Amino acid sequence: MLSDFSRFVFAFGTIFFGSWVINSMDEQIEIRECTTLAELAECVQLQREVFALPEVELSPVRHLIVTRNAGGFTLGAFDGQRMVGFVLSLPAFMRGQRAFYSHMTAVDAAYQSYGIGRRLKWAQRERALAVGVKYVKWTFEPVKARNAYFNLEKLGASVSQYEANFYGVDYTTAPGQKIGLASDRLFAEWHLSSPKVEALAAGEGFEETREIAAVIEIMPDWYSFVEQGAEGALAEQIRIRNEFEAAFAKGLVARGFRRDNVKPAYLLYED
Repeated sequence: MLSDFSRFVFAFGTIFFGSWVINSMDEQIEIRECTTLAELAECVQLQREVFALPEVELSPVRHLIVTRNAGGFTLGAFDGQRMVGFVLSLPAFMRGQRAFYSHMTAVDAAYQSYGIGRRLKWAQRERALAVGVKYVKWTFEPVKARNAYFNLEKLGASVSQYEANFYGVDYTTAPGQKIGLASDRLFAEWHLSSPKVEALAAGEGFEETREIAAVIEIMPDWYSFVEQGAEGALAEQIRIRNEFEAAFAKGLVARGFRRDNVKPAYLLYED
């Protein structure tokens, strides 16, 4: 059991030396391709733990093996011999070019918030560029502010496509909840050699010089919002869907995201 002094030292170090903790974690985590059956099996187990999906929804080892032999790849994040995260890239052909569809990115709960997901995505970009691929695409939930900020501001992806009920009703709405919510998704498009992505990859900032054409606000915490009542959640989903579909019909593209504790928002621009 920790003494009072030890608790203070631990808390002090966590609060004031947070960057040291993250750097230390970065140094001990290795990103490399998963090639063995045992490593691919660990990817399946991480799916169970991170996504809490029923067995029928998991991507099995067989799928990961076929993906690798078809030109895709799975990158794992390893703490020693233990896999703590992975990203799966499926080979694709989109926009008239070779591409990758980023099907899943998962990080063990105990290792989240240390930048491991970010490292996996940038490693995915490096691997894609190494084989001549400059475009990656994936889906995410429009109502999740944290994911939106990560995708648009940390990675430099853009969004111009909205799909209603992509996976069916009540697909991972919230743990144990069945409220009739459609699984709406936005498609993140990652143009790996765009000026914004190039700048972010180099650790530099990027300032959008174009004028904002539209703003679509969402809630700061989706799960807390759902807990306030299903009726409100369903109404907000329809409102957000309608605003995105109207904006995309005008040719607008979401290229930024404004963080805010009350009204976070997507920032849309003329293409």
